[in-house]
Amino acid sequence: MKISARNQLTGTVTAIKEGAVEAQVTLDIGGQSITAVITMDSVASLGLAVGSKATAVIKADSVMLAVD
Repeated sequence: MKISARNQLTGTVTAIKEGAVEAQVTLDIGGQSITAVITMDSVASLGLAVGSKATAVIKADSVMLAVD
């Protein structure tokens, strides 16, 4: 699938914290973790499970950075 988003990070699913409607899905991307909240329906339709590969697509205007 081709998409216009340039900010794509591929990694491995390390955790899925399931809720009633949504899930927190955590990816390991080169030793760093990123977590996304998606619907439970999306978890099922994407076939996500711990150990599977996934790509995070990040909308640039939704990203915030903090400096230590």
